[in-house]
This record gives sequence, structure tokens and C-alpha cells, in this order.
Amino acid sequence: MELAYIPSPSHGVLYLGPVPLRGYAFCIIIGVFVAVWLGNRRWVARGGQTGTVADIAVWAVPFGLIGGRLYHVITDYELYFSEGRDWVDAFKVWEGGLGIWGAIALGAVGAWIGCRRRGIALPAYADAIAPGIALAQAIGRWGNWFNQELYGKETDLPWALHITSSADGRVPGYYQPTFLYESLWCVGVALLVIWADRRFKLGHGRAFALYVAAYCVGRAWIEYMRVDDAHHILGLRLNDWTALVVFLLAVTYFVVSAKKRPGREAVVEPAAQASGDAAQAGAEGGSQDEAHGDDPKSGAKPAAESAGKPDAEGTAKGGTKVATKTGAGIAAKAGAGKSDAEGSAKGGAGESGAQAADAPKAKADAKADAGTVPGAKAAAGANGNAGAETGAGEPAAVKAEAKDEAGSAGKKS
Repeated sequence: MELAYIPSPSHGVLYLGPVPLRGYAFCIIIGVFVAVWLGNRRWVARGGQTGTVADIAVWAVPFGLIGGRLYHVITDYELYFSEGRDWVDAFKVWEGGLGIWGAIALGAVGAWIGCRRRGIALPAYADAIAPGIALAQAIGRWGNWFNQELYGKETDLPWALHITSSADGRVPGYYQPTFLYESLWCVGVALLVIWADRRFKLGHGRAFALYVAAYCVGRAWIEYMRVDDAHHILGLRLNDWTALVVFLLAVTYFVVSAKKRPGREAVVEPAAQASGDAAQAGAEGGSQDEAHGDDPKSGAKPAAESAGKPDAEGTAKGGTKVATKTGAGIAAKAGAGKSDAEGSAKGGAGESGAQAADAPKAKADAKADAGTVPGAKAAAGANGNAGAETGAGEPAAVKAEAKDEAGSAGKKS
């Protein structure tokens, strides 16, 4: 009696009313979504546009399903075209039977068509999607668990797979869970490709080649453990020979590509690069407008400034002329006022010195001073206006002249 084992589901399909929900199909669909999600993240990180991977997958996935089914039907044709078999079963994909070799080969054709429609190089796209394909395989292998198929030799290991179905020649018992081995191996391949791509900056299809080579190594020893019917060549199963040939091709491509085209692509999607350059140019233009004090959202301000510049200069020149003329007049009046004050001060000093001797004379001096000051103001105003009109206003000269006239008036008094 086995104390530990991996149980198999009693049913591989559930019914939602008349609609069958098959575990195998769900595993394939989930794997596709994971591959597209991871591939999109890697593609955007490389400089591509969001959604490009999904758009190309619209071509790659159907081609891949057809290719995988064709490989399975061709290599196991006796299951569908031998005596007592119904050839219609060849189209029942949901019952299992997808060859990964045909899926990758024809899926690459579909991806190539999608890449050409978007002007993208297929190797760059393959590098981005490679780890996602490995994870999709890891998830898809659980579909074999739902169908109780593709298991290995009998074993008493605690992780043995318990097969309960007796359909299609199965013998219930405990077998090597080759579906689980391949699923875990594919997860390891995905992690290896992600690490190597970050560490060595793989490009031009080399990340995809690494995925293919690493998968082939695992598939070879896992295939050797399986006990389901298969064609043998020189003692090896057909899939072992396929894995060996594909491994050699992948390694050869990796080495030759590294020599001829080292490094990684600088641009993976020209459309994304063009839109990025346009956005950067717009941002730089806006920064320059802000640096010059212009509003990048409106082109009216520079035009208004250019149109208003001559008016501003004319106003400045006119203001200077008026200010010169007005300043000369004000300076003249100020000088006249100062002369008036100086004359009054001198008159006051003379009056205080001779007050006791001749009071009537002081009154006469005051009258004379009062008569003199208006004359000085008039003279100063005339000189200031003349100077301003000729553009040579001389407030200092007017002030000196007014002072002399005031002094003469004081002496006369």
C-alpha cells in the first residue's frame, strides 16, 4: 500500500450545462496568457510598445496550435488512420496531443508574419518571448495530468503518479510523473534564460536559442523515461532524436550569431523609437519656451512682444524728451526758489544788523527783494524752457545765474 503519491483527477472535464470545461484546454489557455504577459514586460523593457507582443501572438498562437497538432498526428498517425480508428479524432485537440516541436516551428512562422506587419525583426521578438514560452510549457504539461497521459515507468517513489484510468490500454498503477519533471524543468529553463539575458545582454535571437537548447537537454532524459507508444530509431525514441538535432542547431546558431552580431539590438521597434523621439523633441521645445518666459501652449505672446517692441521704444524715447524738458523747468524753478530763500536770508541778516539804526531802510530792502525775486523766477523759467527745447538743459548754469542775480539784488538793497 502506497502511503504517499500524486493522485490523478477522476475527471479531466467538467460540464457547465451542455458546455464542457476541459482541464487540458484551460492549461493551454493559461499558459498562453502567462507567455504574453511576461513577453510584453520584457518587450517594453527593451524599448518596445505595450501591446505589440499580444498583437503578434494573435498570429503565432493559432499557427502554433496547428503546428503542434500536425506534428503529433504525423508522428503518431496509427492512432488516427490505422484500422479501427476514426480519422476525425485527429481534429480533437482538446483530447490532448500537441507536439512542442511542431508548435514552435509553425508558431515561429506566424510570429514572423506578425513581425513583418509591424516592421519588427523576428529574433528580437523571439528573445523577448522565450522565457514566457518555457513557462507556458510548464503550465501546459499539467494538462497531461488532467488526461492521465504521458507518464513514465513504474516506481515506488513517494511522488509517484497514481494512474486510475484503464482507457486506451492504460494499466492502473504508480508511475514516474514525467509531466511534473518536465514542468519543473521548463520553470528552470525560464529562470536560466532571464538570468543569462540580464547577465550577458543576449540579443539577435540568442536568448531564444538558449531556451531551445536548454529545453532539449531536459526533454531528452525525460523522454527516455516515458512508456507510451512511440516510434524508435536505433533504439531511441523519435523525440529523443528530434531533441538532439534541434539542440545542435540551437547551439550552432548561438555561437555563429555571437560572432557575427555581438551585443544586443539598440532598437527593437522602430515605431516606438520614432514616437519616443517626437515626445522628447516636444518636451525639449516646451522647456526652451519656458526658459525664455514664453508659454509653450500659446504662440501669441512672442508675436505680441515683437509687435509691441517699437511702441515701447518710442514711448521710452518720448518719455525721455518730456522728462528732460520737465526736469529742466523744475530745476530752474528750484534754483529760483533757492535764490529767493537765499535773498530772504541775506535780507534778514542785513535787517538784524541795522535794525536799531535804520528800521525804515529795512522795510525798503524787503520791498526791493520782493520785486527782485519774481524777476529771477521769470528769467530762470525762460532759460530752463529754452535749454529743454534745444536738448541742452543746464540746471546748474541756471541756478548759478539766478544766484548771482539774487546776490546783486541783495547788494543793491
